[in-house]
Amino acid sequence: MNMTMNNKELEKKVKQFTSELAYKKGYVCSVDVLIKLKYLTESDYQNWRFGKIPYLEKACQANLHKLSAVNRLIRKYSVEWNLEKSWTVYNKCGKGPKKRLIFSKSREHQIESLYATHFLNKKRINELEMEKQIKSSSPPATETKNQETNSLPGHCASCQVTFTRYYSAKQNRND
Repeated sequence: MNMTMNNKELEKKVKQFTSELAYKKGYVCSVDVLIKLKYLTESDYQNWRFGKIPYLEKACQANLHKLSAVNRLIRKYSVEWNLEKSWTVYNKCGKGPKKRLIFSKSREHQIESLYATHFLNKKRINELEMEKQIKSSSPPATETKNQETNSLPGHCASCQVTFTRYYSAKQNRND
């Protein structure tokens, strides 16, 4: 990502990544968007999680104005899309005491809260859970491959698996 992207480009990217994450994970959080924007590396994120970096903003490759804009835009689109706010505690991982991690040098409550808030798409979370249950109850990989080749075009993966199982069961009864 271009570190000098203008505000219009930033808004477009944040909207895109917010939408992608809400669909892929069922929730959106600042950290994931910052990583997708390449303002934060996965390595620096892990170092912060393990307490090796004192506050998250120190590891970000963007100025505070851009970071603030990212959080504001995430909140804007999450509200537009009726995603539910959920404050999340980030605690230090690894050995030692599990102290709460800091996002900003200032430690201002409002800024900390913006970083710690996840926006949930409860409907999508339920869909992802259903897909996970279907996958965990599906036959071994060799049978799954056959199911995928016999599936109907235009159906989502979970519908294809369900349909194929139903179709196979019905076909066996007719034999």
